[in-house]
Amino acid sequence: MTTGSMIDPFTREIVKDSLVAIGEEMFYSLARTSMSPIIYEVLDFASGLTDAKGQLLTQGNGVTGFIGMLTFMVKNTLDKFGPEGLHPGDVIILNDPYGGGGSHLSDVGLVMPIFHEGELVAFAANKAHWTEVGGKDPGSWTTDSTEIYQEGLQFPTIKLFNKGEINQALIDLIEANVRFPNLSLGDMWAQIAGLRTGERRFGELCNKYGKQTVQASIDFLLDHGEQVSRQQLSLLPAGVYEAEDEVEDDGFGNGPFPVRVKVTITADEFICDFRGSHPQVKGPMNASYTALVSSVRTIFLAVTNPSQDVNDGVFRPLRVITDRKSILSAERPAAVSTYWESMQFGAELVWKALAPVIPDRLNAGHLLSVCGIILSGVHPVTQEPYLIVEPSVGGWGAGSDMDGLAGQFCIGDGETYNVPVEVAEARYGIRVDEYSLTADGAGAGEFRGGSGVIRTYRTLSDGHSFSGTFGRHEIVPWGLNGGLAGSGNVIEIRKADGRQVQQLGICARVPLDQGDVVRLITATGGGYGNPLLRPADKVLADWKDGYISLEQARDLYGLVIDPATGHLEQITAARAALG
Repeated sequence: MTTGSMIDPFTREIVKDSLVAIGEEMFYSLARTSMSPIIYEVLDFASGLTDAKGQLLTQGNGVTGFIGMLTFMVKNTLDKFGPEGLHPGDVIILNDPYGGGGSHLSDVGLVMPIFHEGELVAFAANKAHWTEVGGKDPGSWTTDSTEIYQEGLQFPTIKLFNKGEINQALIDLIEANVRFPNLSLGDMWAQIAGLRTGERRFGELCNKYGKQTVQASIDFLLDHGEQVSRQQLSLLPAGVYEAEDEVEDDGFGNGPFPVRVKVTITADEFICDFRGSHPQVKGPMNASYTALVSSVRTIFLAVTNPSQDVNDGVFRPLRVITDRKSILSAERPAAVSTYWESMQFGAELVWKALAPVIPDRLNAGHLLSVCGIILSGVHPVTQEPYLIVEPSVGGWGAGSDMDGLAGQFCIGDGETYNVPVEVAEARYGIRVDEYSLTADGAGAGEFRGGSGVIRTYRTLSDGHSFSGTFGRHEIVPWGLNGGLAGSGNVIEIRKADGRQVQQLGICARVPLDQGDVVRLITATGGGYGNPLLRPADKVLADWKDGYISLEQARDLYGLVIDPATGHLEQITAARAALG
């Protein structure tokens, strides 16, 4: 009989659910005390607990792209210091993209060991996007770096607090090297508040139920996660499935770069083999292995049990294989600032490979890119410098029984949010001229792809700078089961004097003066099924709502609509042939 089986099931469930609740409380503690809109509005962070070995127990997430990174952070801490080198009151800071649970340098992780009666029993950890970590460009992430050293401060798993004493020299170093120290250090203290919340609540749990009961419940939590995953895995069609795609650009006009996966599903394992993908590239579109694993974990949850609470037991059946020094597993000193443009393919390729065989779980292709921007300048009223760092929403693909969702973040961003228009106009030196759906008619199908959005920023003074990266600019979201492809993500820059810069996918530090406009246009998702099978009443409604034109109704859906009456005038021969 195991230790876990000697605990009554009610207590075990209470402790298990308490661990999940601690992760959530840590999450809200950080969000409510942070200084930057990228955290308290967008929720670009994650927090949670691991056991003393670094196995993830619970995680409160904003971005799904951080699923799994906390585990790597804690294990890297253990590798460097060992249990004997950690003490009550320690806080470790790290952002190593290559081995420390990192993504890019802007995502700064903090780890706190938790002790009970002098014994290391768990870790509290979080990772949050700092508005600034230094580097050559405002906002720190850039689209044209060529090595990690250009991208900001690196924290190589070092102690921010040692036995409760702050490392003031490190604080001074941060303050001297970032453009917005109040934001970066304010967010750091918010992260510390989140860690201390986790430490306090875990200690209360041990005091109430005893260390052995808590440990047995942890073992049960991990084993139960594995059991649920294996049950769901057995319901998937066993076999080998492959997909290929391309990362379009490295920021220097090079590319596209092929990426591929072979997914093998057995009764016991879910193996994702990315070997054969392109080697790491010159620009900052490289992703680390940690980022790749987190991306694959997201799609693994989607195809097994999306409602499952996240812990390392859930992912025991999952294996991720790739070549060293590839665009999906870059090594030092490769540039990684815009890592998500490759990272997302960890999920996208598995998604694309499996969508035809499990259409009830996976839909057609979506916007894919984070569509991230940085807009900086001086506020025309306050004369204070400002910085917009934000992702953009776009369209998701249609499924076997539903139209695609409009205006949603990509899979790597998960349940995050835009900076509201009111906040943007109040805090920054811009005006939002437009925020609307694209309604371009792309992604036609029996179920049509969801629309992207148009968000337009107009500068109100001179001397601004804009950078952006919109992947899926030319290689558009794919359709499924006869559905048509969606549209691409586009950055459009219009000068106040009427000149228009060409439409872009990636740009760096474009100068903007008073009255210049940045128009951000995100993709419409891919369609599902033959468009000629879309019910006539839905096609009519799509036209009336402005999603499609009269020409698209005729050419794509086989219906001629009378614009005067809004009624169906004629069915084309192609549609009639399908009955």
